[in-house]
Amino acid sequence: MNEGKEAGVLAHLLNTMKKQFAVIGLGRFGGSIVKELNDQGMEVLAIDRNEEKVNEFASVATHAVMADTTDENTLRSLGIRNFDHVIVAIGDNIQSSILTTLMLVELKVAHITVKAQNDYHEKVLNKLGAHKVVHPERDMGIRIAHNIVSKNVLDYLELSDEYSIVELIAGRRVHNYSLTELDLRAKYGCNIMAIKREENIDVSPAAEEKINSGDILIVIGADSDITRMEQDLFDDDTE
Repeated sequence: MNEGKEAGVLAHLLNTMKKQFAVIGLGRFGGSIVKELNDQGMEVLAIDRNEEKVNEFASVATHAVMADTTDENTLRSLGIRNFDHVIVAIGDNIQSSILTTLMLVELKVAHITVKAQNDYHEKVLNKLGAHKVVHPERDMGIRIAHNIVSKNVLDYLELSDEYSIVELIAGRRVHNYSLTELDLRAKYGCNIMAIKREENIDVSPAAEEKINSGDILIVIGADSDITRMEQDLFDDDTE
């Protein structure tokens, strides 16, 4: 699965202002977050038990340390509670992930994001008090499945169990129609957030904006409504 892409998306969302981040676990996911945050000019403390991983990121992160984050005294000595956001990206060791999260919650870290390995792990993390739980393998699997099922879906972001944001390729059925003429909100309950055309992107497009075949529409709505709209207006193969 492309964990690097998921990590890049997460890092971009985290980068709202100049903050201090700590990333615990320097595997593919955690390492990608460290690199992305560093590229965006953030201050990043990279932490792992593996000395080789720490040395690998010594020149990337602001600081890189080898530490056992399941030990409360170790976390205190690192000043972890002073960080604005701590991301627990520990790989296959679920016990270490849970204990580390518990320590961070007890230390009252301002914001804690944790990578879950499976649904049961996610439930435990939520009960412990993690502020956000991410599931990169599952989320990427969902996105890939949508890409495979429909040639019109370029990308897919699940907002909740029922709502999503998708990128749809406009075909001949909607070519040269304005947003007013299509009236997607009234007919399908979906909203066009933006239109990407070649190198340009029009955020909150005007109602009279006409759609061209090949445009990429960024749509938000309920999954059932998006599916119905896609079948009616974007599935040119059924004609």
